[in-house]
Amino acid sequence: MKQADICGELTKTLPSLFECSIHRDNEVRVHTPLLFPDGGLVDVFVIERDGQFIISDYGDALSWLRMQSATGTLTPNQQSLIDDVRQTLGIERHHGQLELRGVRLEELAEAVNRLAQAVVRVADIWFTFRTRNRHSVADEVDEWLREQNFRVERGVRHQGKSGRSWQIDFNVTYEGLTSSVFLLSTGSKAAARQVSEHVFTGCSDLRNSDAGLVMPRFVSLFDDTLDVWRSEDFNLLGEVSATAYWSRPDELAILLTRIDA
Repeated sequence: MKQADICGELTKTLPSLFECSIHRDNEVRVHTPLLFPDGGLVDVFVIERDGQFIISDYGDALSWLRMQSATGTLTPNQQSLIDDVRQTLGIERHHGQLELRGVRLEELAEAVNRLAQAVVRVADIWFTFRTRNRHSVADEVDEWLREQNFRVERGVRHQGKSGRSWQIDFNVTYEGLTSSVFLLSTGSKAAARQVSEHVFTGCSDLRNSDAGLVMPRFVSLFDDTLDVWRSEDFNLLGEVSATAYWSRPDELAILLTRIDA
């Protein structure tokens, strides 16, 4: 079957946000609307073999996940979570790739969507690298904000221009001045850049939103109790937000109370 015919079939049966392109001699790349936690788009690949199809992520999910670990390896618990995802969605793991094999033409669209969902769910396991540390720091920040008599809303979600929903860690109000605070916390140097890019994407998407949201000031609060951040991370977030550091709470208080801060 010609690649153009495969693309035509996928275009007819997949939602319009999925885009198909010719990749290599016998392969088709499908650009999906699904996202990695850092905002990167999920792609899957369709390969024809003997009249049937293989759907593969070419190792993107597991490679991305390993990048979030300081050691570049996955723990037994994380491997178990990956197996749970595979079994739930009926996905194979073959030489580090997530795959569906023996897919018939009429099953193609469903298989592409199912594999893309598996990639997202495997990538979301990255939160196990940072949940314990981040949750404890978030509780500390929440307690401190309330002690300073700020009005605090935690875990607020707003929709950006792209249609994606973003979670703001803290909406902080002081005498009519509202600041949306994103907490950046990770114990992994490998994950730090992805965390920064995720917040950058969120701020940019929300800033460009035309959904009628009264635009607050964005604040990127770095948990700098561990030496994982680079100057590039601070500079990147400085383009779309004010930056603050958890080791300097007095400066954070000034930032949250002064309109011109």
